Amino acid sequence: MNADVKIKTIAQVYEAFGHGDVAAILDAVTDDVDWAAETTSAAAPWYGVRHGKDAVAAFFTAFGSAMEIEEFTPVSFAANDTEVLTVVRCWARSRSTGRSLAMDLHHLFQFRDGKIARYRGTEDTAQTEAVLRD
Repeated sequence: MNADVKIKTIAQVYEAFGHGDVAAILDAVTDDVDWAAETTSAAAPWYGVRHGKDAVAAFFTAFGSAMEIEEFTPVSFAANDTEVLTVVRCWARSRSTGRSLAMDLHHLFQFRDGKIARYRGTEDTAQTEAVLRD
């Protein structure tokens, strides 16, 4: 699987996310996927390390229950033989507080046997915490 195919896979995952198609995202990950936002904070319900497809589905449920996406635009992709790194512009609103955030997200996807085996995302956790805080 070359870098262009990996980028196309991630672009399709992002498209599926935009349509709320978690099943399509789960089809792109390994059964034992290691998935996490890279943070020590526990302020957001989607934070924490998750293993396996069911846990990834729970990640998206947790995110969707807390936040409403206003914009999710991939602005940059870089890839090599095993990884894809992206920058995504994100604007979202907290469903509980009504406050919005705007930031660039950084996502690292690592592949094994043509599927996503590991994901790490970074974000402005202080901004996320402030938006979610009652």
